[in-house]
Amino acid sequence: MWQASLAPLANRNFRLFFIGQTTSTLGNAFTSVALAFAVLQTTGSVADVGLALAATRIPLLLFVLLGGVVGDRFSRRAVMLASDAARFISQGIGAALLISGRARFWELIVVFAVHGFAQAFFNPASVGLIPALAAGENLQEANALLDFARSGAGTIGLLLGGALVTLVGPGLAFAIDSSSFLISALALAGLHLPSTTLAVKTATTLAADLRSGWAEFTSRSWLWIGTLHVSLLNAFALVGFFALGPVVAARNLGGGYAWGLVAAAFALGMMGGSAVALRAKPRHALRASFAAIALAAPLLVLLAVAAPLPAVAVGAFLAGGQSSFWGALWTTTIQREIPPGALARVASYSQVGSLVLAPIGFALVGFAAAKVGVAAILWFGAAWIIGSTAVVLTLSSIRTHETLEPASATG
Repeated sequence: MWQASLAPLANRNFRLFFIGQTTSTLGNAFTSVALAFAVLQTTGSVADVGLALAATRIPLLLFVLLGGVVGDRFSRRAVMLASDAARFISQGIGAALLISGRARFWELIVVFAVHGFAQAFFNPASVGLIPALAAGENLQEANALLDFARSGAGTIGLLLGGALVTLVGPGLAFAIDSSSFLISALALAGLHLPSTTLAVKTATTLAADLRSGWAEFTSRSWLWIGTLHVSLLNAFALVGFFALGPVVAARNLGGGYAWGLVAAAFALGMMGGSAVALRAKPRHALRASFAAIALAAPLLVLLAVAAPLPAVAVGAFLAGGQSSFWGALWTTTIQREIPPGALARVASYSQVGSLVLAPIGFALVGFAAAKVGVAAILWFGAAWIIGSTAVVLTLSSIRTHETLEPASATG
């Protein structure tokens, strides 16, 4: 049964890419734990931790559209190699600064910003490259395998990273992350791809390329509606889990240990959702993926009523599962239906559109919870998930959309 699901791994190119991406995800998980401790070790300020997190995310949001243009104009492998090289250097510098004990806060901010900047170019190019690494009939399996491995590597990295930071400090975690990008770059360099590159479009300016990518994005109602739906979910609902979940854990579930178990259950659920996506081949992929989003609502309800920890963990497992299941089917649909020459730009518009409202949600959720209470915000989030998803499923562009054969791949 699983032979077909694992078929992409029989392809040497995809196997190398899979190894590189799994390794870099593992390294990133180490530094996601170490970042806060690196800042606290340097300045001792909790406020500075928030600034450091912003330093990694703001460049990603600001430059991901440019990353999409570059990923469609030039060799995607070359773009990804340059991104990996930049992160290998930046994380290595961060490791040296922290291990030497001479790190200054502004230096760490530069390290974090370079990482976010490089990721803004890597992500769209990666979405565009995958169809060239996996046969069209195995594209969904390829995306699901990557999601499964990333979820597993992320979980292991979080657990090991926490222990490593506690025992020896954050510097070594940054060194491991730097090495992971070197391995990813070597894997990319080993790919055997056609020597041809994407032809430069007739539009020769950045603005023209952005306009043509936007035209591709907005010409498909299922694409912009789905992106808007996820963006509003992030702003109105899922920020409740990430921002208020730890508050509930501290008040009612037993503190940080309990929240660690909930986070682990969410990560395991992501692996489970990816495993389902390996086998499920729904005719109406968008309908199935958006219907699965409703599985995120029980988690917010369980947090709102301060349910026992095992029940909250089950809710987290379901929420993680819907996240990766939706992600695999959504990415595959984009890769199959967008012309190869516009794929990186469309992926960048989808990514920035999905994330752009989340910072606003994070900024406001604390104030809203102080006014009406944590439970009320969580109830509102659960109701928004169910109500908005039900509305989206009534729209013909989502409800009747059928999976198409993939667009022809290109090197």
